[in-house]
Formats: sequence, structure tokens, C-alpha cells
Amino acid sequence: MSEPALSPVATPPSFRVERQLKPGRYRLLEVFPGLGRTPAFRHYPGPPSVRHKLARRTDVVIARQRGEWMYVAPHEIPPDADARWKPFVTPDDVVVTSGEHLRKSPALVLYLDIIHELLHIVQRWDGRPLWDEAFSYVDRPTELEAYRFGIREARRLGVGDEFLDDYLRVLWVTAKDHRRLLRNLGVVPRPAKRSR
Repeated sequence: MSEPALSPVATPPSFRVERQLKPGRYRLLEVFPGLGRTPAFRHYPGPPSVRHKLARRTDVVIARQRGEWMYVAPHEIPPDADARWKPFVTPDDVVVTSGEHLRKSPALVLYLDIIHELLHIVQRWDGRPLWDEAFSYVDRPTELEAYRFGIREARRLGVGDEFLDDYLRVLWVTAKDHRRLLRNLGVVPRPAKRSR
């Protein structure tokens, strides 16, 4: 993920990030204290028991690998795994993040990432495939739903489209697919720079 344009927007007041944790496995709220009191957390689909289950049963694995990324650990190796991405696989509900991401990324980026990934866990509980090969990444219903959930919260906080354009730039998506993702999500792309 490229570094998003700086945003003057803050995360919800209750949200914090424990940035100095060593690589290992932690409970969700040990890594992101206060997440359970944020507006986004209260708006996950389903009854309150879903949110309680997310808070109680979800772990975060902080990995040693470099980069600024986060994903839901698959239960088995997904079809798109390759030499570049060797995912942590577990039967549990686990979000994996790099320690570098946790230490260096802006709190707003980490907030948007974790609420996105937790929605993927809810989707999986509903029996929905997270790595459905019938769709490209930028058209996959579970991805679009998770991104829309995060974008709705970002806009509620006052985040503009320029930040969202940068935030939605991910390493595994071409420039053309990035533009399609923006279109799919209703995010206005930043104007192209003119050459002189």
C-alpha cells in the first residue's frame, strides 16, 4: 500500500494502537484498545452477539515480515497465494499485520484496515468465500462490501476522496484496476498531473 495523502482527520477518540508490541499473537483489543467503542465497530451487521464474538474470539498476529499490510488469515492456502504471499494459515479467527505497519502507519490507516478486515471475518462466519476466484480483486463482492464499510466510516469522520484514492492503492492491483476499484466504490480519483 502506498502512503496515503496526509489527512487532518483523526480516528474516533476511543481508538488506540499499541505500536510497540513484539511479533506474536495477541487478543484484538490488546492491539487496538478502544476499538469496541468506535461507531464502526457498533455497526457490523448482525445482532450485538456478533460484535461480542468479534471482540472475544479474534486474535491479531503481528508478523516479522516487512511492509505495511494487514489481512484475515485464511483457513487454508487461498488460490491466489504465490511466492510473494505466503499467508499465515489457521482455523481460528485471526487478523495478520506486519509489525512495521503497526509501528509506522498513521492511526487512521490502521483503523480503516482493521475495520475492513473484521468485516471479512463476519462475512466468513456467514459462509461467504473471501477468495472467490470467479471475481477479480476489484470486483469481488466481499472486498467491495468491506471497502464500502470502511469508506462510509472514513467519510463520517470527514476524510476526502484524495486520501481515499491513495488509501485504496494496493501493491497487487494495476493502475487500471485501481481506477476500476475507485469507480466501483464511488471514490473520485485525484486529477492526473499534467506534463509540461
